[in-house]
Amino acid sequence: MIKVGIVGGTGYTGVELLRLLAQHPQAEVAVITSRSEAGVAVADMYPNLRGHYDGLAFSVPDSKALAACDVVFFATPHGVAHALAGELLAAGTKVIDLSADFRLQDANEWGKWYGQPHGAPELLKDAVYGLPEVNREKIRQARLIAVPGCYPTATQLGLLPLLEAGLADPSRLIADCKSGVSGAGRGAAVGSLFCEAGESMKAYAVKGHRHLPEISQGLRQAAGKEIGLTFVPHLTPMIRGIHATLYATVADTSVDLQALFEKRYGNEPFVDVMPAGSHPETRSVRGANVCRIAVHRPQGGDLVVVLSVIDNLVKGASGQAVQNLNILFGLDERMGLSHAGLLP
Repeated sequence: MIKVGIVGGTGYTGVELLRLLAQHPQAEVAVITSRSEAGVAVADMYPNLRGHYDGLAFSVPDSKALAACDVVFFATPHGVAHALAGELLAAGTKVIDLSADFRLQDANEWGKWYGQPHGAPELLKDAVYGLPEVNREKIRQARLIAVPGCYPTATQLGLLPLLEAGLADPSRLIADCKSGVSGAGRGAAVGSLFCEAGESMKAYAVKGHRHLPEISQGLRQAAGKEIGLTFVPHLTPMIRGIHATLYATVADTSVDLQALFEKRYGNEPFVDVMPAGSHPETRSVRGANVCRIAVHRPQGGDLVVVLSVIDNLVKGASGQAVQNLNILFGLDERMGLSHAGLLP
């Protein structure tokens, strides 16, 4: 049994992590921390977990208790894992970070986008970007895993086959992405209020979103050269889900794109390439660790449109974190994650 610790378990990614681990046959949550909710029983805060974590309560972070775990998940705001990750790694504990702290390989770039100096630049050389469809073998040997963000997961999985094959013009990529309100986190904010977000949709951070350098980093590696990406995120009136509509131009219009995508993801348990002409819906992946993709070439031209949908809290966060856990500990990658999405 894998002894698990969770730092920051009161947010949406934290409770989703608890929900998924509750049905994982090889994982046992031994420690869960929250400074603000110390002493509160997990089942009292999240009644959906009653009967699964009876006796487990939130506690103040204690490095010794966390270091006694086999693996520690950080479901925290950016900057928190910087302070604790090094100590845990030194104790031999594996770290899976759901925040943005170790996603970018350039500490200066991270500081630019997150408004503070990187707190643990010496650990970046050990960090493995946890997108299994790209870095599965590196994840197996990792000490520190940086779980990708939600927009980056949907966008990269949608564009990777085109860039890896050298088909897409890397200088002219567009990612038009929509997110459910849970992507903003559990903290109170006017923009997340029902009366503000309901029955409305808006773009935001058009000049530059924090996920832009992360997406660009992954696409650059896939293309083997510099890329030009326009990334526009939108807030939509739903709780969960990411819908990415991706645009790329191709010089060779004779390539069978459906076959290309099916071949690239044929052995991937959590990427579903839908039949030609499909239009994946976010509700089809609600609660599931699946990315559903459809590829189109409207009017047979040189513009390719890729539709990519995920649940931002599952394949876009906690589910992908558990997928990394399974790979890291040599388990079946689907363990605890094989359930279908929720409909209606």
